[in-house]
Amino acid sequence: MDLSHLRAKYTTKGLDIKDLNQNPFLQFELWFKQAMEAKLTEPNAFSLATVGTDMMPSIRTVLLKIFDEKGFVFFTNYKSTKAKQVEENPKAAALFAWLDLERQVKIEGNIEKISKTESLKYFLSRPKGSQIGAWVSHQSQVISSRSLLEQKFDEIRRKFVKGEVPFPDFWGGYIIKPTKIEFWQGGQDRLHDRFLYELQENGNWTISRLAP
Repeated sequence: MDLSHLRAKYTTKGLDIKDLNQNPFLQFELWFKQAMEAKLTEPNAFSLATVGTDMMPSIRTVLLKIFDEKGFVFFTNYKSTKAKQVEENPKAAALFAWLDLERQVKIEGNIEKISKTESLKYFLSRPKGSQIGAWVSHQSQVISSRSLLEQKFDEIRRKFVKGEVPFPDFWGGYIIKPTKIEFWQGGQDRLHDRFLYELQENGNWTISRLAP
């Protein structure tokens, strides 16, 4: 299938360094709020890339649940493929693609587990069905059928029908602590605007314009 004719035109006015906040987290917060105001589908969804010792990159979509100046937090099963790769190589990359706004944000940095207390706090905020789902899904493992998965869900649901769902010790959050954050704005004639924030040893961030 020849897709060479598929070509979108970027129409935004572009992005200049004077428009950027010197703090990349505040710049991300601004763009994230604008993505929500635009009513994009799941604006907190991002592609997470990890690499284990086999050097084969793996990528999947996860949901951002917390962000501040410490980093970007998502939650998962600690026995999943991504968790095993993080254990082998505690570095990750993330990509937010807000295509309707002709924007992307790319994040690279170190990744580590958050505290059990922080994970528990988020777990308790989840709907009961999602709490049960965390117990049922042995993420990334082969299963024989969906019906078996649904059967296990019903078993757990009946077990805790009158009480709270306990916090699973194999589930929790990771935080990506960025060393690089790139903001990409689409431009006419493919002259996109790209600005890279890089964390320096003194804790300050530098900003550089990159060629499209």
